[in-house]
Amino acid sequence: MESLIKFVENEFVAKKEFPKFSAGDTVTVYYEIKEGEKTRTQFFKGVVIQRRGTGATETFTIRKMSGTVGVERIFPVNMPALQKIEINKKGKVRRARIFYFRELTGKKARIKEIRS
Repeated sequence: MESLIKFVENEFVAKKEFPKFSAGDTVTVYYEIKEGEKTRTQFFKGVVIQRRGTGATETFTIRKMSGTVGVERIFPVNMPALQKIEINKKGKVRRARIFYFRELTGKKARIKEIRS
Protein backbone atom coordinates (compact mmCIF):
# COMPACT_ATOMS: atom_id res chain seq x y z
CA MET A 1 0.00 0.00 0.00
CA GLU A 2 2.79 2.40 0.91
CA SER A 3 4.61 1.78 -2.36
CA LEU A 4 1.39 2.49 -4.27
CA ILE A 5 1.05 5.88 -2.53
CA LYS A 6 4.67 6.74 -3.34
CA PHE A 7 4.15 5.70 -6.97
CA VAL A 8 1.11 7.97 -7.33
CA GLU A 9 2.96 10.88 -5.70
CA ASN A 10 5.93 10.49 -8.02
CA GLU A 11 3.81 10.19 -11.16
CA PHE A 12 1.06 12.75 -10.68
CA VAL A 13 2.29 15.43 -8.28
CA ALA A 14 4.09 18.21 -10.14
CA LYS A 15 7.55 18.75 -8.67
CA LYS A 16 8.97 22.25 -8.48
CA GLU A 17 12.69 22.90 -8.21
CA PHE A 18 13.57 25.09 -5.24
CA PRO A 19 17.01 25.77 -3.76
CA LYS A 20 18.18 23.70 -0.80
CA PHE A 21 17.42 25.40 2.51
CA SER A 22 17.12 24.26 6.11
CA ALA A 23 16.26 25.53 9.58
CA GLY A 24 17.97 28.80 10.47
CA ASP A 25 18.06 30.14 6.91
CA THR A 26 16.44 33.48 6.12
CA VAL A 27 14.30 33.07 3.01
CA THR A 28 11.83 35.06 0.94
CA VAL A 29 8.85 33.09 -0.38
CA TYR A 30 6.89 34.51 -3.32
CA TYR A 31 3.36 33.17 -3.68
CA GLU A 32 0.25 34.02 -5.66
CA ILE A 33 -2.89 35.41 -4.06
CA LYS A 34 -6.28 35.50 -5.78
CA GLU A 35 -8.57 38.38 -4.93
CA GLY A 36 -11.78 37.94 -6.85
CA GLU A 37 -10.82 37.93 -10.53
CA LYS A 38 -7.32 39.34 -10.06
CA THR A 39 -4.15 37.59 -8.95
CA ARG A 40 -1.08 39.20 -7.45
CA THR A 41 2.24 38.08 -6.05
CA GLN A 42 2.96 38.55 -2.35
CA PHE A 43 6.13 37.73 -0.48
CA PHE A 44 6.84 36.50 3.04
CA LYS A 45 10.38 36.99 4.37
CA GLY A 46 11.52 35.30 7.57
CA VAL A 47 13.57 32.59 9.27
CA VAL A 48 12.86 28.93 8.56
CA ILE A 49 11.84 27.30 11.86
CA GLN A 50 11.44 23.76 10.56
CA ARG A 51 11.06 21.48 7.56
CA ARG A 52 8.71 18.58 8.04
CA GLY A 53 7.54 15.58 6.02
CA THR A 54 8.75 14.05 2.77
CA GLY A 55 7.61 13.93 -0.83
CA ALA A 56 4.26 15.47 -1.64
CA THR A 57 3.43 16.18 2.01
CA GLU A 58 6.58 18.17 2.83
CA THR A 59 6.05 21.53 4.52
CA PHE A 60 8.22 24.27 5.97
CA THR A 61 7.44 26.90 8.61
CA ILE A 62 8.69 30.48 8.38
CA ARG A 63 8.65 33.00 11.23
CA LYS A 64 8.95 36.76 10.92
CA MET A 65 8.46 39.68 13.25
CA SER A 66 5.73 42.13 12.29
CA GLY A 67 6.39 44.99 14.68
CA THR A 68 6.43 43.33 18.09
CA VAL A 69 4.24 40.39 17.07
CA GLY A 70 5.72 37.16 15.75
CA VAL A 71 3.97 35.75 12.67
CA GLU A 72 4.45 32.16 11.50
CA ARG A 73 3.26 30.68 8.25
CA ILE A 74 3.37 27.07 7.08
CA PHE A 75 3.95 26.50 3.36
CA PRO A 76 3.51 23.14 1.61
CA VAL A 77 6.44 22.62 -0.79
CA ASN A 78 4.09 21.44 -3.57
CA MET A 79 1.62 24.31 -3.18
CA PRO A 80 0.61 25.41 -6.71
CA ALA A 81 0.59 29.08 -5.68
CA LEU A 82 4.30 29.02 -4.72
CA GLN A 83 6.28 30.85 -7.37
CA LYS A 84 9.83 30.99 -6.06
CA ILE A 85 11.97 30.83 -2.95
CA GLU A 86 15.02 33.05 -2.49
CA ILE A 87 17.65 32.32 0.15
CA ASN A 88 18.81 35.60 1.70
CA LYS A 89 21.11 34.20 4.42
CA LYS A 90 22.33 30.76 5.42
CA GLY A 91 22.09 30.37 9.19
CA LYS A 92 24.20 28.21 11.50
CA VAL A 93 21.98 26.35 13.97
CA ARG A 94 22.54 23.06 15.74
CA ARG A 95 19.01 21.70 15.51
CA ALA A 96 16.61 20.74 12.74
CA ARG A 97 13.65 22.45 14.44
CA ILE A 98 14.41 25.70 16.23
CA PHE A 99 11.25 26.24 18.28
CA TYR A 100 13.34 27.90 21.00
CA PHE A 101 13.64 30.82 18.57
CA ARG A 102 10.05 31.82 19.41
CA GLU A 103 10.94 32.93 22.94
CA LEU A 104 14.03 34.94 21.94
CA THR A 105 13.83 38.71 21.47
CA GLY A 106 16.25 41.47 20.60
CA LYS A 107 19.93 40.64 20.15
CA LYS A 108 19.41 37.10 21.44
CA ALA A 109 17.22 36.36 18.41
CA ARG A 110 20.13 36.66 15.97
CA ILE A 111 21.36 33.61 14.08
CA LYS A 112 25.00 33.39 13.08
CA GLU A 113 25.45 33.57 9.31
CA ILE A 114 27.42 31.06 7.28
CA ARG A 115 29.45 32.81 4.60
CA SER A 116 29.97 30.68 1.52
